[in-house]
Amino acid sequence: MTYRTLRQRLLLSAGSTVIMGLFLAAAANTQASATDPQWGSHASSDDASSALDNAEDALTARPSAFQHHFWEALELQPQDAWSILRSSFQWQEKHLPADAQARVDEWIQFYSASPQNIASITERATPWLAWIAQQVSERGLPGEIALIPFVESSFDPSARSHMGAAGLWQFMPGTGDALGLVRNGQYDGRLDVVTSTDAALNYLEMQADEWYEGDLMLSLAAYNAGAGTVNRARQQAQNQGLAGHYWDLALPNETMQYVPKLKAIATIIDNPERYGVSLPDIHAEPAFAKVQLEQPVSLAQASRMLDVSQSALAELNPGLLNGSIDPNSAQTLLVPEEVDTQVLAQLSQSSGSYVATDSPSVHRVERGDNLSTIAARYNLDQQDLIRWNGLDRPEALQPGQLLSLSGG
Repeated sequence: MTYRTLRQRLLLSAGSTVIMGLFLAAAANTQASATDPQWGSHASSDDASSALDNAEDALTARPSAFQHHFWEALELQPQDAWSILRSSFQWQEKHLPADAQARVDEWIQFYSASPQNIASITERATPWLAWIAQQVSERGLPGEIALIPFVESSFDPSARSHMGAAGLWQFMPGTGDALGLVRNGQYDGRLDVVTSTDAALNYLEMQADEWYEGDLMLSLAAYNAGAGTVNRARQQAQNQGLAGHYWDLALPNETMQYVPKLKAIATIIDNPERYGVSLPDIHAEPAFAKVQLEQPVSLAQASRMLDVSQSALAELNPGLLNGSIDPNSAQTLLVPEEVDTQVLAQLSQSSGSYVATDSPSVHRVERGDNLSTIAARYNLDQQDLIRWNGLDRPEALQPGQLLSLSGG
């Protein structure tokens, strides 16, 4: 049985038990209130079958009382992305050996010493967190998994490491290729949040099921260091009479700190007030909508059609390297969630005046780019680029910066 299947069964069983308990409790309270003002001296001791019969009678005879007690028991509270994420945490109550907990505590102290840094990173997570948490929850995975981008990239979709890893989930080129993430001059699937998130969760589940009997902490270690490194360390631990769990392994230092970092930030997110951290407001629903496209469309054209700023579209679609989407590489454009659905339908069926040409309208600055090479590449005048983009310091271009290639 896979981790996902087991988790779903446990959730179903637990959910059924809770609902039945609430139903019986409400029925018992209704019956007691009808016979005894103090709800105690005449409580029934019938079995579950009789209780269900009584519940039916109570619901028929006094529906308002039943409803009152039932919904009072539930006490539904308004939800945001953080509260939903906290409710899906699975590792916070697990007791760790003292030395393992000390590793986590060290990172709690490190992170909580800079609450402004946590606030900055979680602010950067605002467009993505609700959707990622939703994907994690739908797979029955621990909610802590949704915070991996905090550790990997500080929730920066355009992040690139000196080793060549890229995106929220920091996929190396070879790993991305193996997982089917397209890379070419126009698009990098590692930077596409939707595509890379799906690949990352598939990868974690696949490794957990294939190598580690569903142990996701070991899969996280393999995600960081490679399965070969983790498997050798696990075998060595087992040869020493240990169980071979993550906390037993002697791994490279970065991997030794990987799960402690994740648990530490989850601990702070779980109780931010305790650590003096202020989290941004993030709605429970995803901040973007998806548009399936069949023809190339530039972000400039989509911006005009949707009445959304081009920079907002660029931020939601960091995988588009030249400011346009080509269905041969990627079919999904992300747009702000509030865009009118009828306009989205028009865009998804767009052709003619909304079809992108071979000439891109935007250039995303890469490491090593300068204004001279960019102008030469597109046969443009440097002064035009400076004017169109309002560049105060044209010599200080930053990787990831978007430059308009026209005055329109």
